[in-house]
Parts: sequence; structure tokens; C-alpha cells
Amino acid sequence: MSRVLLKLSGEALAGDKKTGFDEETCVKVASQVKKIVDKGIQVAVVIGGGNFWRGRTSNKIDRTKADGIGMMATIMNCMYVSEIFRTEGMDTTVYTPFACGTWTKMFSKDDAVADLNKGKVIFFAGGTGHPYFSTDMTMVLRAIEIEADQILAAKAVDGVYDSDPAENPDAKKFEEMSINEIVEKQLNVIDLASSVLAMENKMPMLLFGLNEENSIERAASGEKIGTKITCE
Repeated sequence: MSRVLLKLSGEALAGDKKTGFDEETCVKVASQVKKIVDKGIQVAVVIGGGNFWRGRTSNKIDRTKADGIGMMATIMNCMYVSEIFRTEGMDTTVYTPFACGTWTKMFSKDDAVADLNKGKVIFFAGGTGHPYFSTDMTMVLRAIEIEADQILAAKAVDGVYDSDPAENPDAKKFEEMSINEIVEKQLNVIDLASSVLAMENKMPMLLFGLNEENSIERAASGEKIGTKITCE
């Protein structure tokens, strides 16, 4: 595995505060990423915006505008976390699909891959630049575009379950399942459109809990953790 796309949950980065940033959590993430970068693994990052905004919970705001606010939330997240990464000794670039002053660079596959080859950690902020597409779609789309070997999705939950583990203490966690199963059963792991795109382009994923000890480093090293999503 030489190139991965790491998806971070915005809510998970907020820690126990549930909103905004928990700096200690972000520093722990950065230190783990530094270790895998030092091993020669190229890392691109997508961050959700749920620690700041969940527009779909309100019907008082137009969906297009709500999604636009969500895109802004992901830019704030990427700018903050990329700076934490810099303090841990990594060089970073934040890409957006639309002009964002001098804070970010416009996304280009060639530039992004060139930065990865230089050892930079790159961040994909601002979603796809269009409403009605989640950060799950950004995760899958960008992973395909940069030809990542795998998506590492660090979430608040430590894998895929047959029911909600927060509501059912006997919920069963799957160690492995195919993306076809997720599409057919319409499991709420990632949204359906993103699942179909991953299935069509045979992009493997590993879903695991961000808050588990050294989970990012363990996932990148191939350790058995979370739920492996295959493309068979």
C-alpha cells in the first residue's frame, strides 16, 4: 500500500466536545499520520464537516445553500488540521474545487499527485464543489482520481454493524463484507451514490474507529481492524 486516502469524521475530531475541534485528538491524528508518511506511504485527506454543520437536519434552509455551508465547514476543518499536521513536521497543501482566495489551491489531479510524490500530505476540502454530494462522495471520487490503493475511513463507530450498536448492545460487527452487499442492502455505511461509485471503480475501503488506540497507523500497516470492504 503506497497511497491512501484517509477520511476523517468531523464529529470524531471534536472529541467529547461534540462541536468544533479537540486539539488533543487532532494532534494524535497528526502524529499517527506522520509515522505512516515516514514509512513512505502517501496520504491524502478528506474531512467531514459535521462538527460544525449538519444542514440536512433543518428544513428551514434551502438544500443547495445548506450544502454550501457544509462545504465551508470542511474548508475550516482542513485548514485547521493541515496546520496541526505542519506542527508535527509534515508539509501540506489544501485543495478546493473552487477559488478560495489565497488560502487554498484549486484542485488539479496533476498538481495533487505531484505533491504526493514530493511527500506532502494533501487535503481535499470543499467537497465536490456541488450540492447534493456528501463528503463520502468526495472521499471516493478523489481516491479514484488520484489512483489511491485504498480508502481508510476513520469514523466515530469502529466498523460496520448489522444494527446500531448505540441502540443494540448485541449488534454484530462485520470483519469483512463486499461493496456489492452494501449497495444491495443499502446499508448506511456510506451513502448509496458513493457506494455505487466505489463498486464501479473497484475502490477498496477499510472502515474503523478513529478513537481506537493508534487506529490510523494500525489500519495503514494492514492490521486487522474495523471492517474491510472488498470490491469482489
